[in-house]
Amino acid sequence: MRDLLDGLDLGGRPARMLFVHAHPDDETLTTGVALAHHAARGDDVHVLTCTLGEEGEVIPPALAHLEGDGPALAAHRRAELHRAMAVLGVTHHLLEDADGAFRDSGMVGSRAAADPRAWAGVPLPVAAAAVAEVVRRLDPDVVVTYDAGGGYGHPDHVRTHQATREAVRTASAEVPLLAVLTPLSWATQDHAWLTAHVPAGEGWVVPDATSEYAGDVVPDEVVTRAVVDPSVVPAQEQALRAHETQVVVGPGWYALSNRHVFRLAGREGYARLDLATGRPVGEAS
Repeated sequence: MRDLLDGLDLGGRPARMLFVHAHPDDETLTTGVALAHHAARGDDVHVLTCTLGEEGEVIPPALAHLEGDGPALAAHRRAELHRAMAVLGVTHHLLEDADGAFRDSGMVGSRAAADPRAWAGVPLPVAAAAVAEVVRRLDPDVVVTYDAGGGYGHPDHVRTHQATREAVRTASAEVPLLAVLTPLSWATQDHAWLTAHVPAGEGWVVPDATSEYAGDVVPDEVVTRAVVDPSVVPAQEQALRAHETQVVVGPGWYALSNRHVFRLAGREGYARLDLATGRPVGEAS
């Protein structure tokens, strides 16, 4: 597979990379390997977060009072995010427009989606214009976000894909737009590894190919780019621990609030997207 910067003529300078994510912790969960890898090699890596995750579920009992208190949870998660970004060595930006920050929309059917600043419900031209302003200001060499399904269908992830794709199309159409995708063979290997290594009888759930979290699993040939660097897993683990409200970290794996577990394998798959359709573009290996 190609790497994320394949085909770019940088003239020997470090690459400037922009990763666009919906909530705090998404950046480390889904692109933490790429963030740590490219920061370690000296590239100029930026993360743009579209909301502060006000609707997130809180795992630690000691912080349970934050759940349901949007402003308090947002402030706490912002601090978590800053700690994680410091660990990974990247620069962070919060998406805002003239009216301020956007808000977590919650899961499908959530009452939070009715808020006029809820990210999933903000008109696409407004959302895309806010992202485009950041794209123009940073002038990245490559932009990375979710696939058209938002990875696993969360409304904010889907809107992040839509807004980022439109922003790149209008602000810098020559810049490659990449999406995070998982080759089926990797997903199969990870499921087997998790089944063998995650403690049984403790309520952990290992998702399979029919899980809602398998939305970004695609045939191997669709994934044309990858970052494979097991050496950065310790940094990814440390960054995930910074997101204490959202993530539990075990040896070689992490779990979400619903106790679904995922492998920390030191590898991530990607594909370039067509800006008009949002579908992966075939590239020679």
